[in-house]
Amino acid sequence: MATNTAHLTVRSALLCAAALAAVTAAATTLAGASVSPAAREHAADELDWDEIQLMGNAGRVPDSKKPKLTAYFPRESYPRGGSARLVITDEAANVSLQIFRAGGETEPTIPHDVMLGTPVTPVTDVGKVHGRRIVRVALGHWPSGVYFAQLTAAGSRVGYAPFVLRPAHLGEHHIAVVMPTQTWQAYNFRDDNGDGHPDTWYAGWKTHTARLVRPFLDRGVPPHWKQYDAPFVRWLVRTHRDVDYLSDADLRSARNGRQLADAYDLIVFSGHHEYVTTHEYDVVTRYRDLGGNLMFLAANNFFWKIDLRNSVMTRVAEWRDLGRPEAALIGVQYRANDRGGHRGAWILRRGASTTPWLFAGTGLSAPDGFGRGGIEIDSTAPSSPRSVKVLAEIPNLYGPGFTAQMTYYETPAGAKVFAAGAFSLAGSVWKPQVERLMGNLWKRLSAA
Repeated sequence: MATNTAHLTVRSALLCAAALAAVTAAATTLAGASVSPAAREHAADELDWDEIQLMGNAGRVPDSKKPKLTAYFPRESYPRGGSARLVITDEAANVSLQIFRAGGETEPTIPHDVMLGTPVTPVTDVGKVHGRRIVRVALGHWPSGVYFAQLTAAGSRVGYAPFVLRPAHLGEHHIAVVMPTQTWQAYNFRDDNGDGHPDTWYAGWKTHTARLVRPFLDRGVPPHWKQYDAPFVRWLVRTHRDVDYLSDADLRSARNGRQLADAYDLIVFSGHHEYVTTHEYDVVTRYRDLGGNLMFLAANNFFWKIDLRNSVMTRVAEWRDLGRPEAALIGVQYRANDRGGHRGAWILRRGASTTPWLFAGTGLSAPDGFGRGGIEIDSTAPSSPRSVKVLAEIPNLYGPGFTAQMTYYETPAGAKVFAAGAFSLAGSVWKPQVERLMGNLWKRLSAA
């Protein structure tokens, strides 16, 4: 989440109390014996307490209190059919291990410290672990996707270790979905070196580094997985959209934008892709310049430049301060956040009539509203491409002039670029109108 105080709108204590009350009420409802599927979807959309905890609470983000096991994979992604090392850093007498594919579950993820999926391996016995143990995990020729190891032990102890299963080579499918693995770790408040301070720049503004290879808090679940990533991954799997899943590491290893353009008609950034290296920025920009289509389904993307050395990320500067404003690529750029206090519907603008294909079948026309977005918002800037069209807005969400803008533009080379402009269109994909919009968008941008 961006932290430029010049763009920050701070919530009142009353809003904090209201948010806490809403979350408490929702949690109480979920504890009941019977909850309808629609109510569970609504609760998954509303429970933002972990989002609220993050901003303004640096160093005090709590870990899950449930019994846990700690483990991680030392790489962001692995190829299909290979093997991976799972590092367990805990003590337990009898540990069991099973690999799951995220997205095959039939219901939304509600708790922030749970990952759901479908098993792709049987349960195997690891046995006793003490301190640090490395377990070799064979990876099948499963579909590319987000996977996780689930570890269990006596006493209801559970731990998760996620990883991206990438294609054997770029372009196995003509669409790629990039998971924000670097941003996940920037939000990881785990104190790995035991000095009493979380190993991320969010722990204090004098800190400029964050470790990339380490376990996550919350029993190993990536931060904000349930809100930003899990709904979209589940939608991709349930609607049988075959794509190549990539991590930030896979973008870092792409030779150039031409390689991406030869491999993919569309690259989707579904989550919060805030932190990128120069190479990532370069290859994605070149991909666009060569006619590659882009879809940004959240907000505050490509905001900070980072350097990466020995698995440690260093936050360098905002890209716009380096002469490369992100709006020139995305169409919009970060404008403000209010720490999760306000959400609002996207309201169609008259400009939406220039893209009738996007809203076909939704029943929407200007000035109808749909979905709910907020937390962080983007808007157009002088650096936005001249052809950019504002399709919908969440007007004055944080006060006069603090308006989220959903945009679309095309380039002479044939690139089509869509940006949601707020958190999170991907997270709202199960809402009927948003799902229809997403299907229309997918069809249009995935066409060669």
